[in-house]
Amino acid sequence: MTGQIEGRLATLGITLPTPAAPIANYVGFNFAGPNLLVVSGQIPLQEGKILFTGKVGAQVSLEDARAAARLCLINVLAQVKAALGGDLDRVQKVVRLGGFIAAGPDFTQHAQVMNGASDLAVEVFGDIGRHARSTIGVPSLPGDAAVEVEGMFEVL
Repeated sequence: MTGQIEGRLATLGITLPTPAAPIANYVGFNFAGPNLLVVSGQIPLQEGKILFTGKVGAQVSLEDARAAARLCLINVLAQVKAALGGDLDRVQKVVRLGGFIAAGPDFTQHAQVMNGASDLAVEVFGDIGRHARSTIGVPSLPGDAAVEVEGMFEVL
């Protein structure tokens, strides 16, 4: 039986990938008590390849950066699904998303980039997808990724 959240993903044409393995000394997700799931930062990886590389506002357009943030959240959700034994309906609330945008010092549209992830969280989870958020610009990210997104979720 497909759950409600899996149904929404299917309606959006999204199939969650196998979660990416960590590339250094960390884990993809961790529980802080029984009801708080923290997911490590995920980059815009698809089929083992980083799809959006370079600096936003220079090599990467605002539109592509939003798509990168959306893909990052898809990868965050893949980690959530793995952490919850495949049952995304156990998510009670998207508590917080954090976004890191690789950009030059003159770029100021970080919030619009991160909306790619935030908008998808609300599309997938509805009202429980509304979350607190931080979005910051950074000089570089692993693998020259343009965007990285991390998340925190209240779960059953």
